[in-house]
Amino acid sequence: MRIVDLNAVTWRKSSYSNQDGGACVEVSDDFAAIVPVRDSKYPDGPVVTFAAHGWSSFVSALCEGELSA
Repeated sequence: MRIVDLNAVTWRKSSYSNQDGGACVEVSDDFAAIVPVRDSKYPDGPVVTFAAHGWSSFVSALCEGELSA
């Protein structure tokens, strides 16, 4: 397992996050191989990292309606 320093990353809120403060997902594009993801309500909380290709596949599947609730 590789440890990544996330103290200085730039976070951006998902365009699909709602505006009332709930369901807010933030991601960082600062790394080529991984995509860190966190809950914007808890910026000091846990961060989940995904392999960039896995995250891209996940987002594509969401956008194409391949995943159901």
